[in-house]
Amino acid sequence: MTTVLASLNQALRRSLAASSDVMVLGEDVLDPYGGAFKVTEGLSSAYPERVLTTPVSEAAIVGLGAGMALRGLRPVVEIMFGDFLMLAGDALLNHAAKFRWVSNDTVRVPLVVRTPMGGRRGYGPTHSQSLEKHLMGAPGLRTVAASALLDPGPLLESAILQAEDPTLFIEHKLLYPQQVGAGLDGDEFQLETSMGRFPSQTIRLAGAPSPSLTIASYGYMAGLALDAVRRLAYEHELFAELIVLTQLIPLSLDPLARSVRRTQALLTVEEGSGVLGWGSEVVSGLVEELGPVFRARRVSARPIPIPASLTLEQAVLPQVEDVVRSALSVADRQAGFEGN
Repeated sequence: MTTVLASLNQALRRSLAASSDVMVLGEDVLDPYGGAFKVTEGLSSAYPERVLTTPVSEAAIVGLGAGMALRGLRPVVEIMFGDFLMLAGDALLNHAAKFRWVSNDTVRVPLVVRTPMGGRRGYGPTHSQSLEKHLMGAPGLRTVAASALLDPGPLLESAILQAEDPTLFIEHKLLYPQQVGAGLDGDEFQLETSMGRFPSQTIRLAGAPSPSLTIASYGYMAGLALDAVRRLAYEHELFAELIVLTQLIPLSLDPLARSVRRTQALLTVEEGSGVLGWGSEVVSGLVEELGPVFRARRVSARPIPIPASLTLEQAVLPQVEDVVRSALSVADRQAGFEGN
């Protein structure tokens, strides 16, 4: 087994080897540092002319990447912390995401912007956020989220070498040391993976009764949701089906709709704050498609800045206990649960 960090690093290596058009740029991506989280470690030694360090200016980095893409290159931009993506908002949303459309489809922008998101390391309110929801409403920009349940390397490689439009690639900080597929080895779970460049996963306990709850999640929170699926089954005899999406936008509701038609109960799980969040979009989209025939709840961070104190941070960000509690509630099984 390999770690998420190693898988992403190997995907970058394969992409650089596959095409001379691939460029990697960002702050401190050169060896021996290799990026703040070491995802680019070793790349500049192997490809010194195509791995470039940049000034500390997210707007300039993404703007440069967009210009490279317009000239036929396939740039991969690293933003050191996802919190700073807002500084590149104009270059990403008003330019890279729209060049194809304002040019009457005469140009394409195969730009990939990688960035770590999320908290749980005590980094405080400006280095711990999950801000992807603020970017997912922009037409022309694809958002993909890595998780440890599905090898993220091929997802990144596909985005770099095959996508023709800008892609935002989200990597939660706590995913990097995790083993790919950890928790899914053995015969405990039944797993279905959809077709396509950015597939979804459907996970349920093997040999369990038909699920009576659908849980939808992505990224790091998908692992916590999987832990909740275990607890719900073994401690409460509530059987859930977990749908893990890798492509968040454009959003395909098909796997979720199929599951919710059966279970008639939905729980969305995300680390970002829930106001106008990804879970809200999932629920509203399914109501439009299926009608108000199912129960739904959302699990998300509390709507306050993330504290630097680890104890307070834990209270703000959603935990496994929150997922279990909300699952029992939406399944009308709240009685008897003693959560934190």
